[in-house]
Amino acid sequence: MVKKPKLRRKKQKQLLKLFFEMMRVESISASTQRQPAKRSFAGFFLAIFLLLGNGGFFGSASADAQEHKAAPVVEGEIRFLSYNLRNYLPMKRRVDGISVEDAPKPEDEIDALIKVVVKSKPDIVGVCEIGGMDYLLDFQRRLKKAGIDLPYLEWVEASTEYERNLALLSRFPIVERDPRTGLSYLIGDKRLPFQRGILDVTIAPNPTYRLRLVGLHLKSKREVPQADQALMRRNEAQLARQHIDAILREQPGVNLIVYGDLNDTKNEAPVRTLRGRYRSDYYLTAINVEDQYGFRWTHYWNYADSYARFDFALASKGGLREIDKKKSYIPHGEDWYLASDHRPLMLVIIPKDR
Repeated sequence: MVKKPKLRRKKQKQLLKLFFEMMRVESISASTQRQPAKRSFAGFFLAIFLLLGNGGFFGSASADAQEHKAAPVVEGEIRFLSYNLRNYLPMKRRVDGISVEDAPKPEDEIDALIKVVVKSKPDIVGVCEIGGMDYLLDFQRRLKKAGIDLPYLEWVEASTEYERNLALLSRFPIVERDPRTGLSYLIGDKRLPFQRGILDVTIAPNPTYRLRLVGLHLKSKREVPQADQALMRRNEAQLARQHIDAILREQPGVNLIVYGDLNDTKNEAPVRTLRGRYRSDYYLTAINVEDQYGFRWTHYWNYADSYARFDFALASKGGLREIDKKKSYIPHGEDWYLASDHRPLMLVIIPKDR
């Protein structure tokens, strides 16, 4: 009974810090868009509720999450980071108030991004929204300079009219590659491309263990003239699930993790499609990770002023056994929004079949 108020004060202090950080993020976002900063009153009242209450649903895991973040790197563990880099590529941007075509990601954003990755000390990094191979090599070089050497790489080119590619960097050898590009589907009489395709690699962290990683970045929620964006995303998820089913048929017991930005929440059709039929042999379990405050959101959408969990790691029965859920977490630092509008996922894996 003596320790409880102390823990409660600690939670309140953490949540108050998070509240002011959210306010700062909205201010940064508004300045990036060259618009006046707007404040979220919903966020304000949520923070007050959490601070005055007992922690409840949102605060209950904050102490555990703090331990996850502080967990030291242990020899014999694999640290896998999944991260949407937010436009690490050439695109039209405003530079010093002037619209510039094919401008690269700003240096301050890249610096913040590299700090997020380096602090996580990953052995493998799977990324979305990377440009051409030259941009991947630039990212790899910057990480090496900062002390994270990931010499093995995979890069999957998106459909020709879309520039946001998938890639992966690894400390361990990539022993198999089975990407899927050029996939398409029909909506009515329109044939549409699976925009970013499927990254699929098998990694050998030691002579006896194999880890298969499938990376995805499904269609965004941005409306497009070609078709309904939600239906496009669902079709992409169905194509990805066909690939996953083939893997699980050919390799029963495979240590498989499907990861990436799914651009939808856990209850929606694309995520449910990817996970498969509940309790079946091919079902994929969503790994629930949290930040040090006990929150699971991974994306902030400035236009809607909303926080959501869009980034997932889904594990097969074989892969699930080796994931250390207590040590896995969502990295969160001061400049997370300067780096990207997404927060990464960190999975800690024990590379030994169980």
